[in-house]
Amino acid sequence: MGSAMTEPATPVDNDSPLPAEEHGGVTDDQVRAVAEALAEGAIERAVALVQELHAADQAQLLHQVDAAQRAALVEALRGRLDAEVLANLEGLVQEEVLEQLGPAMVANAVTELETDDAVHVLAALDEEERRDVLDAVPTLERAQIEQSLAYPEESAGRLMQQAFIAVPDFWTVGQVIDYLRNSPGLPDEFYELFVTDPAQRPVGTVSLNRFLKAKRDVVVRDIMDADPTFLPAGMDREEVAFEFQQYDLPSAGVVDADGRLIGVIMFDDVVDVVREEVEEDLLLLSGVGEAGLTRSVTETTRARFPWLFVNVLTAFLAAAVIGFFEGTIEQMVAAAVLMPIVASMGGNAANQTVAVAVRALATHTLTTSNAARIVINELLVGGANGVLFALIVGLVGGVWFGSPALGLVFGLAMMINLLAAALAGILIPLGLDRAGIDPAVASSVFVTTVTDVVGFFVFLSLVTLLLL
Repeated sequence: MGSAMTEPATPVDNDSPLPAEEHGGVTDDQVRAVAEALAEGAIERAVALVQELHAADQAQLLHQVDAAQRAALVEALRGRLDAEVLANLEGLVQEEVLEQLGPAMVANAVTELETDDAVHVLAALDEEERRDVLDAVPTLERAQIEQSLAYPEESAGRLMQQAFIAVPDFWTVGQVIDYLRNSPGLPDEFYELFVTDPAQRPVGTVSLNRFLKAKRDVVVRDIMDADPTFLPAGMDREEVAFEFQQYDLPSAGVVDADGRLIGVIMFDDVVDVVREEVEEDLLLLSGVGEAGLTRSVTETTRARFPWLFVNVLTAFLAAAVIGFFEGTIEQMVAAAVLMPIVASMGGNAANQTVAVAVRALATHTLTTSNAARIVINELLVGGANGVLFALIVGLVGGVWFGSPALGLVFGLAMMINLLAAALAGILIPLGLDRAGIDPAVASSVFVTTVTDVVGFFVFLSLVTLLLL
């Protein structure tokens, strides 16, 4: 399986595609040109502008035009849409385009794609729609796709393509070359040959550069790497990405529970995983979840509401701490002015630590073996910043309100809260990870609560004890 892609063409007039920027991707001018053509009813001009783009850029353009323009464009491209475009679409846009094309058209496109891309497209459909599409896919391709769909959603089995090259170890290089020249259905791209035993269990790999340098009479076992990296089909895709990053893999074979070679994962798919995981973590750190810009208002509201609700509850906890010191605030108005600064600085410092901790957990640079050292390091950083900012804000607060004692209390509270922020920023993600909870999801809410409560409580307590 696999479909060809066209390269961007150089334009000569307004009816031709506009040049893409050197960095690639669809430009604002290109999007405007397509939108104007659609608005003028010049459908074929819009189609010509789109078709000269790379499939990935076509998908990006479909994301950038509005829903009505997208529907008109997809309808005009019916029967001419590159299958790779569907594989590059995401979220609600992908769902809308697939629904518009219908099962028969989607089945034709899926048949042209590599297994991993076909699975990505079908995963966007509900069970009934997926069944309708698969019923229209040829038997061989359907069996391969269903095998991949049987694996968990974020596993190596979903990422792999099932087209790979496997040869026995007793073949010569010349026999392999003849086999490659005469065999139909080889993968469009490959970076290594897999060496397997009669039971289809991998015993080694041969990189293309080593293979191409060898003479025809050299036996494969003499040039193969007998200790390559193979990934279990059930491995989580984040672990797959770590393996590729850790060992600089261009590709990696995937084996089933019995150790048989069943597929291969390519580095371009891992790049997509890394991007998606980074985006997901950034969204989760803000309590947004997976609802991005292409989701409906209802879906986005539903995704954001739960963590905003938790924030409300924790805000009431912080407010309760303030209420406990109501008498202190009445006697010293300056306390009401300065205490939000203490809490805010703690929250910002803690979020910096959380961001570093979440990334370190994801890349396996923060583990049980080095957790104590990292915690101590963050405490030292928090202490250093605490001392520096205690001097700064203490001086400013003392001059502002003409009270060196208040400046001292302000600075001391700042130092204590920055220490608490450093500790919470590292221990909360660690604790959530140990409990099996994604630290990107809940860390910021709990950390903000800690820094607010500690900041208000410490500052108001010190004011009460030392100034009143």
